[in-house]
Amino acid sequence: MNMENMDWKEKLGLAFNINPDDITPESETENEEQLEQPCTQRLDIMLDKRNRNGKKVTLVVNFNGSDDALKSLAKDLKQHCGVGGSARGGEILIQGDFREKILSFLKAKGYKARII
Repeated sequence: MNMENMDWKEKLGLAFNINPDDITPESETENEEQLEQPCTQRLDIMLDKRNRNGKKVTLVVNFNGSDDALKSLAKDLKQHCGVGGSARGGEILIQGDFREKILSFLKAKGYKARII
């Protein structure tokens, strides 16, 4: 085989013993992100007041997705409820007791959610 006529996938395959057909283009990796769609997730909404000096917070847990998607959803929830909060580690914390309001908002967005 002449090296000048080979494309980059074939050169890569020879260099690393990889079958060029097994290399996935970036467009296929975007399909993996679509697995994080709202309809495939089940979010749990709960009220928490432990270690918070008696103040209540609403937690949304079991979020599977990127940090950007988590922060975006947290921002939407904070704006919808008109309060502050935070998002980290797959959890969204909303200040106050907004379980019913958050449940209706998440269901409208297409998430499977429940209050526990």
